[in-house]
Amino acid sequence: MKRIIHFLEGWPMTIVGGIALGVSLVLMLIHTVWSFDPAWITIVVSGLPLLYLAITRLVFQRWISSALLICMAMVACICISEIFAAGEVAFIMAIGALLEEHTVNRAQRGLSKLISLAPQEGRLVLPSGEEKSVAIEQVAVGDILRVLPGERLPVDGIVVEGVTTVDQAILTGESLPVDKGVGEQVFCGTMNCYGSIDIRATKVGADSSLQKMIQLVKEADEKKAPMQRIVDKWATWLVPIALLLAVLAWVVTGEMERGVTVLVVFCPCALALATPVSIIAGIGQATKFGVLIKSGEALERMGQVDTLAFDKTGTITKGSLSVSDMMSVNADMTDEELLMVTASAESRSEHPLGKAIVKESENRGLSLLSVESFEMMPGKGIKVLVDGKVVICGKAGFLEESGIGISPTTIELLDRLRCEGKAIIVTAVDGKCVGVIALSDIVRPDAAKSIEELENIGLSVVLLTGDNGKTASFIASKVGISNVRAELLPAEKLSAIETMQCDGHRVAMVGDGVNDAPALKTADVGIAMGSIGSDIAIESADIALMGDDISLLPYLKKLSNAVTRSIKVNITLSMAINFVAIAMSFLGWLNPVTGALVHNAGSVLVVLNAALLYDRRIKK
Repeated sequence: MKRIIHFLEGWPMTIVGGIALGVSLVLMLIHTVWSFDPAWITIVVSGLPLLYLAITRLVFQRWISSALLICMAMVACICISEIFAAGEVAFIMAIGALLEEHTVNRAQRGLSKLISLAPQEGRLVLPSGEEKSVAIEQVAVGDILRVLPGERLPVDGIVVEGVTTVDQAILTGESLPVDKGVGEQVFCGTMNCYGSIDIRATKVGADSSLQKMIQLVKEADEKKAPMQRIVDKWATWLVPIALLLAVLAWVVTGEMERGVTVLVVFCPCALALATPVSIIAGIGQATKFGVLIKSGEALERMGQVDTLAFDKTGTITKGSLSVSDMMSVNADMTDEELLMVTASAESRSEHPLGKAIVKESENRGLSLLSVESFEMMPGKGIKVLVDGKVVICGKAGFLEESGIGISPTTIELLDRLRCEGKAIIVTAVDGKCVGVIALSDIVRPDAAKSIEELENIGLSVVLLTGDNGKTASFIASKVGISNVRAELLPAEKLSAIETMQCDGHRVAMVGDGVNDAPALKTADVGIAMGSIGSDIAIESADIALMGDDISLLPYLKKLSNAVTRSIKVNITLSMAINFVAIAMSFLGWLNPVTGALVHNAGSVLVVLNAALLYDRRIKK
């Protein structure tokens, strides 16, 4: 039976029903009567799926649906021999359903495109240096893959050789390609534009950014918004009200046809379509910019949010240490020479600070000096013979323990850097302090502008972080956040969210780490950084920014507001059309045929209005 219903619901059979209805209309206009009205074909083709839906929901799901009211209107039309009207109700409802499906498919083009962008093969670089084409399922984390110009990246990875430009628009919405060099991250499905690169696979298969995006988009279709469920529940009282008004129209006017017309125009078709098509169009538009919304409920709640809480590391900042300050305190040594000596000493170190310094020297194209007799003192620093000179790098206390004096001016410098929450490496050469290198997490370049725009559209911004107070305050001051809570454990972040909610605020939480998961779950809307965020954070969140672009947050708020407005306009429009049509039916201005046309035209109008949301220009 399901196969038959699915066959009848498709475009081919709906077109057959439309042709039959057209023939019936022509016969009616030329006042010709056949023994068999072709509108019966339309009733069977477009009416049976509605009847099947109404019965299955009533019998198996035990709830009264809007399809039941539509079927009642069809039966009433048949009872008074208005065969064309019955067919028209069924046909226009079928057209409305197909338009909704078209809107859904259009909004999901991003998903289809993402699936098609997933490469099926990769070019594996063997230890011998030879290349071997393998199925993507055979690629493992740590494998080296070669990607040529014009090819899509088969996995997420880190560039280990070569320089290129990558088009990341499918994931991040960026209009311009991004330069990528050694050590930088690249994502599955993005296009390698120019150079040949070798990448080390970091995430493969279902763990890749592209596959996560595909999964999140699929999940978005499985949930319904609260407003949509409310509309469905309205059918439980719409049916008895429709029957009451129909009987009233019949009794008061003495014309059964008016009662049937009331049933026809009372069908809540447009009302039922008002929310889902707007939600799906909104989710589809967000997908184009790399914003993955898991549910319509999350999209609606985002429109009600008045407070945005940020984690710091990996959210406001990039979550990776980088050299922020280099200051030589030796007149005979430049800042770059200080960096070269320190990086040479740290070249054998596995410490994150040492690696960051070495990376900075590589970025500047500095040549490292020869290193001998590397010695590490855990928690203190290192002692190395660099180009024949004894170099000590580490904490200021380690230098003092080694008998190396630090001038008052340098101590003042260290105090200032500590107040800014920066990590500090002090360098000495042959027993003399020569300079200081400070490292800090990099603030995202668009963070300050994004915070300002969020506040301009009426949102309060809060920083919730587990980092120390000095670091948190320094970072907050750079991006313009005045409300800061630092040194919070995961449970304390959750408690901070609950406190704001108890004060009447609707809160969205933006985070990326495992420690953010409880807060993301507790917030009215959880927003995760999709590419660098932990799997737990992404699973706990309602929305994921796949390109880690927080400048999309103002766009997300505006999109949510636009979707909410679209839903309200659709509901208002559908109800207005219904009330006017009911009044016209009571007055006898509409008959079942014209009533079906007026009412169901409203349904089509609602679907088309929601479809426009998919391509609406919302400032990103």
